[in-house]
Amino acid sequence: RHCKGGAVVQRVTEARICKMLWEDEEPQGYPSQETCIDETQVHSIGGMQWILFVVKLSQNSKNGLLSTIAIGLDGRISYALEGSVFVGGAVIQWVRDGLRMIQESRDAEYYAGKVKDTGGVYLVPAFTGLGAPHWDMYARGCLIGLTRGTTREHIIRAAQESIAYQVNDLLTAMKRDTGTALSSLSVDGGASRDSFLMQFQSDISDCTIRRPVIRETTALGACYLAGLATGVWHSREELKQLWRCDTLYAPSMDENKRRKLLSGWDKAVGRSLDWVEH
Repeated sequence: RHCKGGAVVQRVTEARICKMLWEDEEPQGYPSQETCIDETQVHSIGGMQWILFVVKLSQNSKNGLLSTIAIGLDGRISYALEGSVFVGGAVIQWVRDGLRMIQESRDAEYYAGKVKDTGGVYLVPAFTGLGAPHWDMYARGCLIGLTRGTTREHIIRAAQESIAYQVNDLLTAMKRDTGTALSSLSVDGGASRDSFLMQFQSDISDCTIRRPVIRETTALGACYLAGLATGVWHSREELKQLWRCDTLYAPSMDENKRRKLLSGWDKAVGRSLDWVEH
C-alpha cells in the first residue's frame, strides 16, 4: 500500500519509512509535501532521519517523541508523533569525508559485506547530541568495542548498522506510544538502494522491508498533491493503488542474536550520554 514519503500502516500493522538518505541534507518538505496520505503512517526524511507516525487524534508521547500536526487534506487534520535523529544516513558521509575510509557513499555497502559482523564494534553517531527518543544535547559520538582485530570494514559496517539501530529506537518508541505492532516497512530515498542496510533494518526491527520501484518521494509527493488539486487523481485511495514494490527483505535473524545486538547498542548509547560537562 502506498504513501510515498510517508509510511502507510496497512490494517494498523504495516508502516513505511522513507527518504533514508546518505547525504547530510536538510528536510526538503513537510509530510503533506511528501504524500503522507493516511493515519498510522511513519515518515523518515533526510540525512538526519525525521520520522513521523501519523495518528487521527492529537496524542502526547510518553517515550521521547513530539506531538505535531502532520497534514490537512479535504478539511481534515491528521496529527503525528514525531521523532528526529540528528545524524542518520549522514554518518556515511562522515565515514567518507571525515575518516576517508571510502570514496563514495555507495561503497559502504560493499565494505560492510566483507565481514560477517562488526566484531563487537558499535558506532553511536551522536556528533551533535542525540535526538529522539533520548534528547540529550550533551551526548557525543562513541566508537566502542575496538580490539586489535578491528578493521576498516568493521567500522564501516558499524556505521551502516547505526542507521538501522536509530530507526529501530524510534519505531520502538512509536510502538510503545501507539500500541501498534509493525510487521512491514516500506522504504525509499537514497539509502534504500543499499541492500545490506535494508536487510539489517529488516533483521533488527523484525519486520518485512518493502522497497518501491520509485524511490524519489519528495518530487512524487508534490506531484500527487498537485494531481489531487487539479483532478488528475480524485482520492487518497486512488493514490495508494499506484504503489509498486521492487524488492522485499524478510527478517532472518535469530531472536537471541537480535536481542544481544540491541542490548549492545543500548549499552553503547549509554556510554555516549551526558558526555559533555555542563
